[in-house]
Amino acid sequence: MLIITGKDLSKAYGTDIIFEDVCFGVEKGDRIGIVGANGTGKSTLLAIIAGDIEATSGSLYIRNEVNVGYLRQQNHFEGHGTVRSQAEKSFTHLFEMEKKIERLQLAIADHESSSFEKDLDEYTRLMEEYEQKGGYTYKSELGAMLTHMGFDEEAQNKEISKLSGGERTRLALSCLLLSKPDVLMLDEPTNHLDLHMLEWLESYLDSYKGTILVVSHDRYFLDRVTNRIFDMGGGTLDAYTGNYSTFLVKREEHLEAMRREYEKQQAEIAKQEEMIRRFKQHGTEHLAKRAASREKRLAMMELKEKPKLRQNRMKLSFEADFKSGGEVLEAEDLSKSYGSRKLFDNAGMLLRNGERVCIIGDNGIGKTTLLRILMGLEKPDDGYLRIGYNVNFGYYDQGQLLLDENETVLGEMKNAYHLYTDTEMRSLLGRFLFTGDDVFKYVRDLSGGEKAKLSLLKLMLSGANTLVLDEPTNHLDIESKEIVEEALMEFEGTLLIVSHDRYLLNTIPDRILELTEHGLVEYKGKFDYYLEKTGRTGRAEETEDRPQKSSGRNELELTRKLIKDSEAERKAKKQNEAEERRRQRRAETVESRIHELEGLIADIQYEMTLPENASSIEWMHEKSSEMADFEAEVTELYDEWMELQD
Repeated sequence: MLIITGKDLSKAYGTDIIFEDVCFGVEKGDRIGIVGANGTGKSTLLAIIAGDIEATSGSLYIRNEVNVGYLRQQNHFEGHGTVRSQAEKSFTHLFEMEKKIERLQLAIADHESSSFEKDLDEYTRLMEEYEQKGGYTYKSELGAMLTHMGFDEEAQNKEISKLSGGERTRLALSCLLLSKPDVLMLDEPTNHLDLHMLEWLESYLDSYKGTILVVSHDRYFLDRVTNRIFDMGGGTLDAYTGNYSTFLVKREEHLEAMRREYEKQQAEIAKQEEMIRRFKQHGTEHLAKRAASREKRLAMMELKEKPKLRQNRMKLSFEADFKSGGEVLEAEDLSKSYGSRKLFDNAGMLLRNGERVCIIGDNGIGKTTLLRILMGLEKPDDGYLRIGYNVNFGYYDQGQLLLDENETVLGEMKNAYHLYTDTEMRSLLGRFLFTGDDVFKYVRDLSGGEKAKLSLLKLMLSGANTLVLDEPTNHLDIESKEIVEEALMEFEGTLLIVSHDRYLLNTIPDRILELTEHGLVEYKGKFDYYLEKTGRTGRAEETEDRPQKSSGRNELELTRKLIKDSEAERKAKKQNEAEERRRQRRAETVESRIHELEGLIADIQYEMTLPENASSIEWMHEKSSEMADFEAEVTELYDEWMELQD
């Protein structure tokens, strides 16, 4: 059942067209992932469906009884109150029911009341509805939800005004999930979630009974949650069935099919234009009409669009100016606390030249702090740290706090690398898609993705032999993430990365270190190995529809029917292919004869221009008659050739 329909939707800001004439349908129970490069209109589409903004043109239909819930990327909770009190607002309808139930309980306590029977019936009905809507379980559900989203008992009493941006996002997600809308729209829901939260959210959404639309750059998450993909780009929307991995295959097949169809049509157009030229060349009235008919058909042909070339891609590569010693760093028994809050202790590791190590751990455990300690930017409370010979750290901080918000893009780069000329620096910025006047934007006005790219460019130019990266794929679209991963894989130096990007964790590391309160736990493999050793599957279930099992008799009958239908299809296909081959062979024979006759006609025409033949009237008459026969045969052959082509 269709519950949301968009027809010819367009959105533009002035002359800047975000998308145009987009059409789509959302069925009840769909789990749709919306993907595309930054700026293609993914969040804009969700905002239009939610009613936050209006489309420039087109129509949007949402069934009347459908309740839509929307998680925005930003602007969560500007009010007061605690985390728990905000979450409890999701159950306002149950609180109202509880008040009515209390009033009815008092009313039916008086058995002599004239409205006793009516009040008792209403009380019974209300209690059944209260139970159906989760009245007896919502308190435990609320507590479990907040706990899974990283709010322990102490954090649940924290004032909203004191929450960080990530905590506000997690609270907004908790409240939305607790409200259980018919349509759940999530814009980058995995931001600010650690690995345990991600796994829990995927499990929760797997059993969610409503419809889901999610914008995400988390490829692992999309694989586990979705069964359809909306691909946005170039102002259009293309829909695919299957999860993200299936979509990648189908999109490549679709683009390849489009390329073949386009090339086939271009070849056909060239062939028809050549035929028209040759028809006109003969000068006969019949072939002239044929030429005019062909020209008319060509003019009316619906031209296939040339498949768009891949958008400009960021060009990223890391090269070290010099090598470090064999041991990059050694740490033993590191500990860190802030006041009474302990982050970790007994953290130790040995990092060797050329290794690729990823650090994972729960939010708030101190992963960023550990990186800063290992680089000597922050002091531990206790422990031993030794930095190896010739080690040159290059640091990518996830908050881009190393960028000057009051500088322009060009100025930021010139301040860091002043030996480059403006022309050279603008060329480098162009590799990271900062073109034209983009280089004069202030850093404070850049998007998260643009700041990330600027930080990556600075890191690329650093020539560091040891890259320390804190969530390097945050804020990047999927294509940019893949470019970063490719560049890191090709880097010959040492990598130390904090990340919760599970695709990256399955691509980059030689080993994974999990940071806990009591130190670092080593897993000598990639993320799948980590899941195996910790007893968590992390595997996406198949999202394609599965046929239901049937009884033995029905299954046998179905199998026989499928075999019969398949044989009939194969036979018909074989006959069609044989007929097509016959037509093709005859067309080639006819075309060969046409070329032969046109050559003979051209020879006669040339011979008739020679002076020694001009005086022989009998010869000229014979050759004219011969040429007329050839022309007549050519006309007939062209008619046959045209029929074979249609």
